[in-house]
Amino acid sequence: MSEALGGDAAIIIPTLGIAVVGPKDGDEARNLAMRLQSSGVVESARPEFYMFATTELVQAPMYADTSRRTWGVAAVQAEMSGLTGRGIKIAVLDTGFDLGHPDFAGRHIEARSFVPNEDVVDRQGHGTHCAGTIAGPGRSDRERPRYGVAPDVHLHVGKVLDNRGSGAESWILLGIEWAIASGCQVISMSLGRPTGPGEAPDPLYERAGRRAWNNDCLIVAAAGNESSRQFRYIAPVGAPANCKTIMAVAAIDQQLDVAEFSCGGVNSGGGEIDVAAPGVGVFSSFPMPQRYRKLAGTSMACPHVAGLAALWAESDSTLRGARLMDALKSTAMPLNLPSRDVGHGLATAPAPKVA
Repeated sequence: MSEALGGDAAIIIPTLGIAVVGPKDGDEARNLAMRLQSSGVVESARPEFYMFATTELVQAPMYADTSRRTWGVAAVQAEMSGLTGRGIKIAVLDTGFDLGHPDFAGRHIEARSFVPNEDVVDRQGHGTHCAGTIAGPGRSDRERPRYGVAPDVHLHVGKVLDNRGSGAESWILLGIEWAIASGCQVISMSLGRPTGPGEAPDPLYERAGRRAWNNDCLIVAAAGNESSRQFRYIAPVGAPANCKTIMAVAAIDQQLDVAEFSCGGVNSGGGEIDVAAPGVGVFSSFPMPQRYRKLAGTSMACPHVAGLAALWAESDSTLRGARLMDALKSTAMPLNLPSRDVGHGLATAPAPKVA
C-alpha cells in the first residue's frame, strides 16, 4: 500500500478499508488515483469530493403584516382599490359577534340569532374574527393595522352556530333565508362539514345557492380544513362549498402557497375550488377582553373573498349573484399551483379607476 501511495502522507481508516491521501492539486490527484487503481492493491481509487450541509434556505415570506395593514389586505390588493364596500350589505353566518368591540363602536349592525336559547353575542370568537376580516376599520391606529377588506359595508350578523361552534342545518338555512330577505348582496359562511370521496354536491344547498343568485346575492363558503398535505392527503371540498352555486374558497399562506390543511377539488362531478385567499396567520378582531387574534383556516380565507365581493359589487351595480362570482374568478391572479388547490388563483380587488 505504501509503495502504491508513493510515499504520500495518508489518513488510513483500517476498519473501513479506506485511505485518504493528503491534499493534491487536480492533476496530481488524478495521476495518483490512476497509479493506485493500476497497482492491484486497492479496489478503487478516485479524487476526494467535498460534502455540503443540506439545510434548506428558508425564504422570507412574500407578504407580512405591517403597522399599516395585514398581509391579507395587502395580498388581495384591497388597500389599493380605493373602494370600501359602501352601500353593500354582507351577511356573516357564524357564531355571532361581539357587539361591544371598540373597533365597531357607532357602527349599525343588523344582528339575529337562529340558535335556540342563545343570543347573538359571540362567546366562541370565530364569528367576530370572520366579520372583522370583512368589515374591520379601514385605517390603522397605534394598536393594530387595517384588517378589514371592505370597511364600509352594512354588516348583517346571523348567529347560526352555537357557543361551541356547531350548528344544525335548519339554523343555517334559516340564516340564508333571512340574509336574502334582508337584501344582502353577499353571504359569508365560514362553516361546513367534510365530504367523502366521490360525494356529489347536496341538492339542498344547490337550491339555496341558486335562490341566492336569483335574488342578486352570492354565497361564499370555506372549502374546509381536512387535508394533511405533508402526508400527501388532500381531502375533498366540504359541503356546502362543494356546490356549483356557492363559491368555494381555499386558503394560501404568506408565500402564496396552498395551506397545508386546505381542501382540494379532488371529487369529479362537482366540488371544485373557485378561488384562493389568505388563510394563515390572519389578524382580525376577537371578543373582548382579548380584542385581537391571529387564526388560520379556510374560515379566514372565506371572509377575504366575501369582502372582495362587496368591493366588486360596489364597483359595478350589474355584478350580482352568478355574475359577481364570475367576476371574482375571471379577475383572480393566477398562481403557480394546480387549479385543484387554488382554482382560478388569488382573488383580488378591483383596480383603482383612472379619472
